[in-house]
Amino acid sequence: MKAKKTLVAFFSRAGENYAVGNIAEGNTRIIADMIVDETGGDIFQITPETPYPEDYAQCTEVAKRELAAKARPAVKGDAAVEDYDTIFIGYPNWWGDMPMPVYTFIEKHRWQGKTVIPFCTHEGSGLSGTEHKLKTACQGATIMKGIALRGATAQNERARAKESINEWLSKL
Repeated sequence: MKAKKTLVAFFSRAGENYAVGNIAEGNTRIIADMIVDETGGDIFQITPETPYPEDYAQCTEVAKRELAAKARPAVKGDAAVEDYDTIFIGYPNWWGDMPMPVYTFIEKHRWQGKTVIPFCTHEGSGLSGTEHKLKTACQGATIMKGIALRGATAQNERARAKESINEWLSKL
């Protein structure tokens, strides 16, 4: 993995989160940092121009509306995916899908010939159908087997999360 040019692009949200309370560092961010530590890749956080509300219930209302509308919220900055061989894409699983800002990021780029590796945090739904959704969204990319970790594990059992990440990466 370290021989190829690697990017870890992710969306993560701090604030009030399901099952872990009010957090300073998002669950997916924690996992993204672990992947960067192991792969030596570059990191890019997908950040919506309009932040989600800190309050969990308010955030879910906004996110549900975006999902229903298939919205593509504007995001801050970008990463030149075209300059990388392997792109890890990380996100929390929201109702069996990626948050809409992740699609905004994906749809800005050409994915032909890239290797895309998903990772997500969740509280019971795993990857759901997101690997298939990535295959559709990242036309021409090879989608590798992803990993899903509970947000509570990322937040509260970091050594266990790191062990799972290392084992998964060793099989890629």
